[in-house]
Amino acid sequence: MHIGPGIEKIRRQMMEKGISFKKKFGQNFLSNSDILMRISEAASSSPESGILEIGAGAGTLTAYLADSYKKVAAVEIDSDLISLLEENLSEFDNVSVICGDIMKTDLHALVDGYLSDCDEIAVCANLPYYITTPIIMLLLESGIPFSSITIMIQKEVADRLTAAPGTPDYGSITASCAYYGKARKLFAVPAGNFTPPPKVDSAVVGIKLYGENKPVAPKDEKTLFSVIGAAFAQRRKTLSNALNAAMPDIGKDVISDILVNCGFDPAVRGEKLSVAQFSLIADAVYDFRINN
Repeated sequence: MHIGPGIEKIRRQMMEKGISFKKKFGQNFLSNSDILMRISEAASSSPESGILEIGAGAGTLTAYLADSYKKVAAVEIDSDLISLLEENLSEFDNVSVICGDIMKTDLHALVDGYLSDCDEIAVCANLPYYITTPIIMLLLESGIPFSSITIMIQKEVADRLTAAPGTPDYGSITASCAYYGKARKLFAVPAGNFTPPPKVDSAVVGIKLYGENKPVAPKDEKTLFSVIGAAFAQRRKTLSNALNAAMPDIGKDVISDILVNCGFDPAVRGEKLSVAQFSLIADAVYDFRINN
């Protein structure tokens, strides 16, 4: 097993090149080799996998991924770090370093260009806290058949992603993620394992994606996500009132009838419902709009 560049080496490289940690990119480099190895091992079950790494930083995790899997496409937004990445990964011929903002990147072109000859494609990422949810949804909604997504994120977000219906942490991102795959918390990563240490603890979450075998099959995905979004837009409202506020074209009485016909009390709150239950309601909303 190859050991990636240590934090002292990275500090020295950054000092020599006049590079500093950038708060605007949420840069906190993981410095614990045991955790880096655990993340790499969790990224995929097949050594023939291609790994899309988001937020490669200085290459600490990238080296472990490159040593374990067929190919790695490492995306890093900070152009100042590209020279460090290339230096620290110079011994690997299976790593492609891409400088770019993942939110503005053509993911299909990236995967086709760098990872198309791999048995499966998995994502591994140390996501900056300020843009965690948009990146997760970008990946889930991309249509690319990722086998799994392994992400290190703020503990609070990890709690939300893996929450059960009816619990305080359950929300829109929970239900949306549950439509695409099964998320589970793998292990905690205290703040002291990073340089510089963030103000909050982190956790690694693994999302095993369903692909074409989703257990929930709504008639219209757009309607499903609009129902989920409406349910959590104003958590204090009953589901009936929340849907009425978001869908005035349907009308409050019809929405109440839809909920009752689906087996729900109109006074129920969205946080109590699973993604399968949201899908049931969304199908009824879709049918009403098609027929009226």
